[in-house]
Amino acid sequence: MPQPLATRAPAKINLTLHVLGRRADGYHDLESLVAFAGTGDDLQLEPGAGLGLEVSGPTASLAGSDADNLVLRAARLLADRVEGLQLGTFHLKKRLPVAAGIGGGSSDAAAALRLLARLNGLPLSHPAVLEAARLAGADVPVCLEPKARMMRGVGEELGASLNLPRLFAVLVNPRVPVETPAVFRALGLQPGQSLAGAPHPIVERSTLLDTLKVARNDLEPPALRVQPLIGEALGLLRQTIGCRLARMSGSGATVFGLYDDCEAATEAAKAVKRARRDWWVTATSLR
Repeated sequence: MPQPLATRAPAKINLTLHVLGRRADGYHDLESLVAFAGTGDDLQLEPGAGLGLEVSGPTASLAGSDADNLVLRAARLLADRVEGLQLGTFHLKKRLPVAAGIGGGSSDAAAALRLLARLNGLPLSHPAVLEAARLAGADVPVCLEPKARMMRGVGEELGASLNLPRLFAVLVNPRVPVETPAVFRALGLQPGQSLAGAPHPIVERSTLLDTLKVARNDLEPPALRVQPLIGEALGLLRQTIGCRLARMSGSGATVFGLYDDCEAATEAAKAVKRARRDWWVTATSLR
């Protein structure tokens, strides 16, 4: 009997997120430096007849029904494009908060495509895999091979992987979902309208932190209007000892703080947990 296949679905962190403008079709053109965290969900695939999904873990109840879970959506999209695709039952251990700006569902979907590709001997560069990722969601392509890189457009333009130094971080989510469309509505761009702001700086490994400080997340101000708890989370991180930068990821509500080493990040996470015991807080590293 075939052994289950397993992979991690890491949290996706937008270290930067510049909104260039809103296109005539209503979508927003973005430019973002993306990295991936050591923390994430876990996904197993047990080969077998048919397609199934079992979800467990601390945030399993928020993962959505079978009808709208991105793991099954991605699998079905690939099965529609590869005749005779071998499937099976997915077992998802859900740890990441949902609607949180860290690509939890997208990373799960990408993990499902990785496992199906491995099971069926398909390279991740296979056109069917790439198309299934694109159709599954805007953030799924960048999560397919979870390595730091620039992403542009609506997520379909991916730069080469970047060899970034390890960043020690604390991730904080106040356990309030923030829907991405609401944040873009609060941003208020009309079709064809551009957003003023300095261009994204060139990413250099040797000056990464300085680069991040010059850059920004253009969705942070509107997200703060949608959900003020994001501002409280940022304030708590900025008060921790050794915090070099605090910023929101994606469209929120997760925020991150960057630190010089693992020990400083661990202590900062403890401080935030003491202040808000009901929040999701974790120390991790980003690459």
